[in-house]
Order: sequence, then C-alpha cells, then structure tokens
Amino acid sequence: MDSRKVVKELEENIGYTFKDESLLLEAVTHSSFTNEMKINKRNHYERLEFLGDAVLELISSEYLYDKYPTVPEGGLSKKRASLVCEPSLAICARRMNLGKYIFFGRGEESAGGRERDSILADVTEAILGAIYLDSGLEESKHYVYNNILNILTEDELFVDSKTILQEKLQEREHPGFVEYKVVSESGPEHDKTFVVEAIIDGVSYATGSGKTKKAAQQAAARKAILAL
Repeated sequence: MDSRKVVKELEENIGYTFKDESLLLEAVTHSSFTNEMKINKRNHYERLEFLGDAVLELISSEYLYDKYPTVPEGGLSKKRASLVCEPSLAICARRMNLGKYIFFGRGEESAGGRERDSILADVTEAILGAIYLDSGLEESKHYVYNNILNILTEDELFVDSKTILQEKLQEREHPGFVEYKVVSESGPEHDKTFVVEAIIDGVSYATGSGKTKKAAQQAAARKAILAL
C-alpha cells in the first residue's frame, strides 16, 4: 500500500488531519509487518493502543457521568464496559473502513487479520492515541464522539445486550429462558476466537463470535434481539 494514499484516505474517513503523519502510520501498522521488514523498520501500534485505551476510558467516563446523573458508580462502570468493549469498537472500525488500511505481514494477512475484531478494536484505540499525541484532548474528544460514541448510541450498543435480551423475554406473556452455549473455539491459546449460540427456550436464535466467551455472548445476544 502507498503510505501517502493511506494517510489521505484515512484522514478523510476519521475526520482528522494529522500534523505528524507518522503517528497515523504507526497506528495502523501491525507488529507482523514490522517483524517482516528488514530495513527502515517503523513502530507498530501497540504503544499507541495502550495510550488510546486510557484516553477512551477518560472520555467515555465523562460522557456517561454527564448522560446518567443519577446512576451510581457500579452502574456507570457496567455501561462503560459495554460501551467500549471489543465488539463495539470493531463495529466502529468497520464504519471507518479501518481494516482496509492496516499494514500486515503476509502471515497475519492470510490469517484474516483485517476482519479480526481484536485487531480492529486495537487500531481504533491506537488512532485515538495518535490524535491525542498530535493535538491533545479536545481533538481526541471529537474523534471519540464522531466515530465511536455517536455511532454506538445510534445503534443502542452502549447498553448490555445480554441484559436487554433478558428484559425483553421477561416482558412477554410467557417469559422465556436464554442460555449461552459455546459451539466452537479456534486459534492458539493467546489468541482464541469463541463462537457462542444464544438458545431461547431450547431454540437457537443466533450465534456470535468474540475473543472472549463474554464478548461472544454479547454478540450472540445482540443478534438474538434483532431476531426477536
């Protein structure tokens, strides 16, 4: 991929123009790419993702604090956990078409890295970290609100899908019972992908995948809500 073209198209997608373009390139560079380069090695996104994760926690916490003035600390923590979870951030990444622009090594590319939720979520946070270093907190807020919070609240993904599904079942004339069954798991121990089935009153309604069982359950619950 041509680096200049990547920068230009990504800046349009995320709605921010970098002063230091190398930060953006670092944010979309996977470690597999740097490991395969023999010369002119550049940094990969993991340090920026670490920073972006902290910035996202601050911005999303302030957002929830203002939006829910009567909700106690425990409730706010649960909302934040579902708001910025891996599946939700991956949805935002796909809205921004980030997968198209990530620099991968050949092995990770062939393994389907561009569609992996964990990588897409990490890159979403890495870009936030890059924006924070490039321009500070206010521009970081613009990125988070425009590309994450506004998207997730429109789709009502900021709430716990498992809780919503259970509430919907309780509202029915004959309340239903939902259980979650792991139907498969794949990948090495450090990078597993789980597929979970949402079963309501013995009938399979949806399946969801994630890097943890909890994430896969949330994905399955979200699809079951739509199916209902």
